[in-house]
Amino acid sequence: MTAGSPSTPATLALERAGVPFTPHVYEHHETATNFGEEAAAALGLREEQVFKTLVVSVDGTLAVAIVPVANRLDLKAIAAAVGGKKATLADPALAERRTGYVVGGISPVGQRSHIPTVLDESATTYATIFVSGGRRGFDIEIAPADLLAVTEGTTAAIART
Repeated sequence: MTAGSPSTPATLALERAGVPFTPHVYEHHETATNFGEEAAAALGLREEQVFKTLVVSVDGTLAVAIVPVANRLDLKAIAAAVGGKKATLADPALAERRTGYVVGGISPVGQRSHIPTVLDESATTYATIFVSGGRRGFDIEIAPADLLAVTEGTTAAIART
């Protein structure tokens, strides 16, 4: 970890697992409501390479969907990817309780409990992608294969324009 970067459950989990990552801190503005777009703009990145972490309820069971901030989550596709029929976005308070993170800073790594995780297959076209590091104003750059390994995740086409 780089000096001056935050220590979060995500960074601690990555360090414990020996997974390389690069921390990126940026100024989060309290008025921002689209956290992924804010991260991409602040870090000077294309929105296709910055991914948002969404917690969904699939037939009453939680799952994590990771999609580019340039896209929307395809609820039917995430349901199918985890073997369910119907998906909805999880209640924000429930997502925060189950992951241990606040909305806008939910990292796919280091969550309070293991939740099945699906990464949009577009991530595999990049050497590295950017995901939340566990708080607003902090992203981590990580290889998609490493992210899948540490989250025990799978890939599927779950994003739509």
